[in-house]
Amino acid sequence: MSKKPTKPLRATSHAPATSQQANSPPVVPSGAGSCPSSPSEGERHHYAALDRGVMASLARITGGISPHAMIDAWSDWAMHLSRAPGRQLELMERARSNWLKLAQFAMAGLPGEPAEKPFRPGRYDTRWSHEGWDRPPFSLWQQGFLATQDWWQAATGDLRGLRKQNAERTGFMMRQLLDTVSPSNFPLGNPEIIEASWEHGGRNLMDGALQFADDARRVLAQEHRPVPDDFALGKVLACTPGKVVFRNDLMELIQYAPSTDKVYAEPVLIVPAWIMKYYILDLSPHNSFIRWLVDQGHTVFCISWSNPGAEQADLSLEDYRTQGIMQAMDVINSILPGVRIHANGYCLGGTLLAIAAATMARDHDDRLASVTLMAAQVDFAEAGELLLFLDESQVAFLEDLMWSQGFLDRPQMSGAFAAIRSEDLIWSRAVRRYFLGEPDLPTDIGVWVNDTTRMPARMHSEYLRGVFLENRITAGRFSVKGRVIALKDIAVPMFIVATETDHIAPWRSVYKTALFTDCDLTFVLTKGGHNSGILSEPGHPGRHYRIGHRPAGAHYQGPQRWLEGSDPRPGSWWPAWANWLSAQCSDRVTPSSVETFGDDLPELSEAPGTYVLHP
Repeated sequence: MSKKPTKPLRATSHAPATSQQANSPPVVPSGAGSCPSSPSEGERHHYAALDRGVMASLARITGGISPHAMIDAWSDWAMHLSRAPGRQLELMERARSNWLKLAQFAMAGLPGEPAEKPFRPGRYDTRWSHEGWDRPPFSLWQQGFLATQDWWQAATGDLRGLRKQNAERTGFMMRQLLDTVSPSNFPLGNPEIIEASWEHGGRNLMDGALQFADDARRVLAQEHRPVPDDFALGKVLACTPGKVVFRNDLMELIQYAPSTDKVYAEPVLIVPAWIMKYYILDLSPHNSFIRWLVDQGHTVFCISWSNPGAEQADLSLEDYRTQGIMQAMDVINSILPGVRIHANGYCLGGTLLAIAAATMARDHDDRLASVTLMAAQVDFAEAGELLLFLDESQVAFLEDLMWSQGFLDRPQMSGAFAAIRSEDLIWSRAVRRYFLGEPDLPTDIGVWVNDTTRMPARMHSEYLRGVFLENRITAGRFSVKGRVIALKDIAVPMFIVATETDHIAPWRSVYKTALFTDCDLTFVLTKGGHNSGILSEPGHPGRHYRIGHRPAGAHYQGPQRWLEGSDPRPGSWWPAWANWLSAQCSDRVTPSSVETFGDDLPELSEAPGTYVLHP
């Protein structure tokens, strides 16, 4: 059942599992009887390289956003609206109604008494929290902005014949445009900035200018912001004791030291996302998921992915499966022979784990004892607002950018995540930092967010095309080693965690794992977002979760019906998962020493290892 780990090797390329190699330019073979003056194959290669070079340069200017996709969305919307007189009349009526509401609001506020506001900001819009926005003229400016925002939201709504993605894209782009001219962004239009400037004699504006200059310098120089000393890795963050027991060019495998006299016989392997560093699951001691799991009596292993450079551009998604998950399992089986493994995947790591588990089931590899997926999707048909950034034009645009530099840098895609909630993640922060002069107070999760990573060109292209854009995993078209895999082949128990306000992996999309599997499955929906919902340690105030169980072979139940039948439970979901996990384990045993592995597998370094320290 166990396999001997191979020696650490340079990462090698494999046949792509999802698409053709991302950084190979298209080559069109010349057919028989072609005109002698037709371009040769080599000339076509140079022409294609010129096209990709131009697109890569443009991508650097636009931040990786394809202008062709934006133009297509606006054209589609404008053409359909131009031939819809009913919608035009509806929008004219809405404009008149909004104007009347504004006029009534302004007249009601003339006597000096605050009037009831007809327009309310969105759920995540914190720009208007200062009490000054309740006083004229600021209240009228705020309401005028929200009224305009309301009209454009209606104007870019669904329209018969208009592609839904284009409707959502135009609405999204219009929100971004409006946010740039929000009165909250201007010192003379924001009562909070005026009040702070009066109280501090303008010092806040000077401090903000210095912070803006520092940020601009780092962006232009592409300088990585170092981890503050107060959050040093291995001392404050990622400080759970353990050792690196294996390393190759793609990952380090960490084994954590036991903290209990007895441990469960079956170990836990954690597969984090490679889009960010693994220590989101090992933050401060009080909210470290890994430390808590060790304290529950589990032998825990965790993959720490490398931060690849241009020389690793040819790493594939299959490399991440074989040299990552499968290699880690081989090492664990060498350390703990004959035991099965509880695998836990987070975010993209969960998607890769699902692929690996389905492949193992297909190949009759029975080394898995259970599978846990946290905020991880296997079906991307309802992947939320991230779909706004993906179509053929956008993927090709990103491929050209990665082709020119060998990888996609995290800052080049972090803007997409922030833009989804730009009113809070971009503009509110900019006002606080540049006009109020407030520095970003470092927090453990804030340090992690800024500790960016890169993604190899080929792997990310295969992920975007095969997994995200073409949705091959659940469409029955995802091939591993030339053979298609199926999630329904997974027979081990599964535990699925989704978060209520996740804008990266919406919970209804995560829930669809139940649609494509037949195994025993437990589903948890917890309060919080993509990261905060997972980091829901016991004792965290204001937390709740819902939990439901589906026996193997039971009929599918839709997400809304599941939600209506699952009452919230107060507290953290961690103990519920621990109870489920212990039920899948056998008796406890005396832990083996982390420091002794035999001559062929020496210890390499203390946790958190070396890869997590690479900028």
